[in-house]
Amino acid sequence: MALDEALLESAPSLGQPVLRFYGWTEPAASFGYFQKHADIECMTLLRPLVRRPTGGGLVPHDADWTYSLVFPPGHAWYLLRAKDSYRRVHEWIQAAFARLNLATSLALASGKRLPGQCFEGYEMSDVLWRGQKLAGAAQRRTRAGLLIQGSVQPRCLALARADWHKAMCDEACSTQGARWVAFEPDAPLAERALVLVRQKYSQTAYNRKR
Repeated sequence: MALDEALLESAPSLGQPVLRFYGWTEPAASFGYFQKHADIECMTLLRPLVRRPTGGGLVPHDADWTYSLVFPPGHAWYLLRAKDSYRRVHEWIQAAFARLNLATSLALASGKRLPGQCFEGYEMSDVLWRGQKLAGAAQRRTRAGLLIQGSVQPRCLALARADWHKAMCDEACSTQGARWVAFEPDAPLAERALVLVRQKYSQTAYNRKR
């Protein structure tokens, strides 16, 4: 969470989109910036609970594939309306799964869901597999840029995470003109992320602020 926020803050100076794949060292759950901690701790037994810098609902991170995207201001994705950037990222994910011979669909409308829980039901433009939500995301757009944080819940799919990573990158190259290069945070960006960890995301007061 801290690195994603640091990347968003640095988007103007980075000047290019950043795609980050990451995982979790232990079972956990993240919840939307505007949600109430007291409500969330009743919805899941997963711990720790961490407040995201983006909106959305509760997301379990016990076996999911997580990613983030950051776009600088002025980029075509940044200029999209929220519903359009949400749909576009899921069209990208859908196409990546198609490369792996997995047929998915995008939800045409919201389905029955449990309030506050991202993967108990679905919203319009979520990625569905056999009628269940496979991928969802949350967004935050500021003057510094656009941050999209997403989760894929592979459930019982017989696919490897690394193959999905490659399919995502290959799809962006063929349809969006992407040219990927390895990215390593420089010292100031890494230090900013550590500051956010110490002063914000690891603090009980922050995670329980609502």
